[in-house]
Amino acid sequence: MITGSTSTTELDRPRFFIDGRWANPVGTEVYTSLEAATGEPLGRAALGSPADIDAAVTAARRALDSGPWGRSTPSERAAVMRRFAAALAKRANATSRLVSQENGMPLWLSTSFNGAAPVGALERYADWAETVLFEETRASASGATIVRREPVGVVGAITPWNYPQALAMNKIAPALAAGCTVVLKPAEITALDAYVLADAADEAGMPAGVINIVVGGRETGAALVAHPGVDTIAFTGSTAAGRLIAAECGRQIKKVTLELGGKSAGIVLDDADLDVFVGGLLAVSLRNNGQTCTASSRILAPRSRYDEVVDAVTTFAAEMRIGNPLDADTTCGPMASSGQLERVLGYIDLGLRSDARLTTGGGRPAGFDRGWFVEPTVFADVSNHDTIAREEIFGPVLVVIPYDGDDDAIAIANDSSYGLAGTVWTTDEQRGIDVARRVRTGTIGVNYYANDAGSPFGGIKASGLGRESGREAIDEYLEFKSIYVSSDYEPDQEGKAR
Repeated sequence: MITGSTSTTELDRPRFFIDGRWANPVGTEVYTSLEAATGEPLGRAALGSPADIDAAVTAARRALDSGPWGRSTPSERAAVMRRFAAALAKRANATSRLVSQENGMPLWLSTSFNGAAPVGALERYADWAETVLFEETRASASGATIVRREPVGVVGAITPWNYPQALAMNKIAPALAAGCTVVLKPAEITALDAYVLADAADEAGMPAGVINIVVGGRETGAALVAHPGVDTIAFTGSTAAGRLIAAECGRQIKKVTLELGGKSAGIVLDDADLDVFVGGLLAVSLRNNGQTCTASSRILAPRSRYDEVVDAVTTFAAEMRIGNPLDADTTCGPMASSGQLERVLGYIDLGLRSDARLTTGGGRPAGFDRGWFVEPTVFADVSNHDTIAREEIFGPVLVVIPYDGDDDAIAIANDSSYGLAGTVWTTDEQRGIDVARRVRTGTIGVNYYANDAGSPFGGIKASGLGRESGREAIDEYLEFKSIYVSSDYEPDQEGKAR
């Protein structure tokens, strides 16, 4: 919601964080953040223009090319990152609550993803930064070659609203470890919590220009992607937006990492323990009110147990507790915005007008006159060719699709333009692993799904390019350089560390 209101609240963020200070915006547009559970104003944030992006990129470029960050050692960067982590840890409880108000994420979940996860990521990448071999010498036919890993440069990070702190740090932490500088463009819906990162960076003594934050919409994001001073783009968001970003980066021959959408399959094998399966549904399929790109939103059930699976999924969804995300017993909060609510309701309407069978939900819950709540909804007898089985809904909507045999289940799972996540449910773990190996996806779990911070995460097909998480994420922010030298060259320790 854009407004010109001049009234203020304690959550207002009228300026941007650029070059280590709070800078006034060039324009006058302001975004009013509305609390997802009530629709009431929560705070306001200035919206950036291409001129603001240019100022932020200029600061990041200067910090890299002529500031201390560009000459820093991994140990020096790690020390700053650990101070950054400590400053975020002090704010973790308040930040988690703020995100829940902004996007409707249940507080018990927000505490993990918006409180603890960013702190853990910084500490982890600080440790890894000190173990990366940034320079090595190899023998060559003509003498020797120094192989260097150097920071790619200025990173343009564009992040969504569903897990705002965790997803921002998935980009910031490895970029800092690699020695890059960052311009962060967060989503408007969660603009307020993005500036907590700036507060913490400031307290930690982050050198000027290393982290810059400018809130804005599509025009602001487009300006960041197109800016010639940006060396790589790290984006999480929709596949549609990812295609546009990839096209522009391709035009400029600019590196890009894309973490995009998903329509993952949860394959229930005929020997599955349904108690285990149902026990995992909240985390695997309906986490964060269904606003999760890795959700197993297509449930594939064997015909021999189809009715049993449908009943189990339906009962679980019907018994979810809808409520204010700040309440401890809420398992399904509101959608993040009125626009997201309308999107989800639109897909539900498509399902209602198809041959699918609604088994629970299907609209707004009774008694919730304020906020952007939608009932957990389940459709059975769905064809994998139906729109609700093909497109990412990003809400608490599940479809149950029948299959005949393991080969058919794998074929249905792979019959998707996406390839981000998935699950397999079975009492025979080796059988589950064998099935998982045949599903074309970037990540998949057997009898559970939990992102592992120590391993690479990302998708294939329309789900993205590149990887986040794990040590491998640092490689996305490094370039290789080969220096040809004499055979008797002996590197000094300082050179190897930079």
